[in-house]
Amino acid sequence: MIKAKRLVKSFSHALRGLNHTLFFHQNLRIHTLVAALVIFLGFLFKITALEWAVVSAAIFFVLVAEMVNTSIEEIVDLVRKEHHSQARIAKDVAAGMVLLAAIFSLVIGLIVFLPYFLK
Repeated sequence: MIKAKRLVKSFSHALRGLNHTLFFHQNLRIHTLVAALVIFLGFLFKITALEWAVVSAAIFFVLVAEMVNTSIEEIVDLVRKEHHSQARIAKDVAAGMVLLAAIFSLVIGLIVFLPYFLK
């Protein structure tokens, strides 16, 4: 049975994590601003339901990747304050994940929105 108090506490923790990432990590703010622009363009061009689904998935893919990256960076910093090559590799790989997600989303954005711009 789901306990309401536990559920509320879980959501509270999740919102606190989202809030922390938005206010203390510039990259998520940048991705969020770009997402807002893309959503605005979606309404402006009246994209189809399928296009909304694909664009929304791409947006969330980038935001989730950025939050995973932030989590990895925070854990690495907690475990290892001094510079270490493996710590750097973990952070670089996580950043690479975000880069791939952003490139994927850019390609999706071009596929969806370029035809509207060319009309």
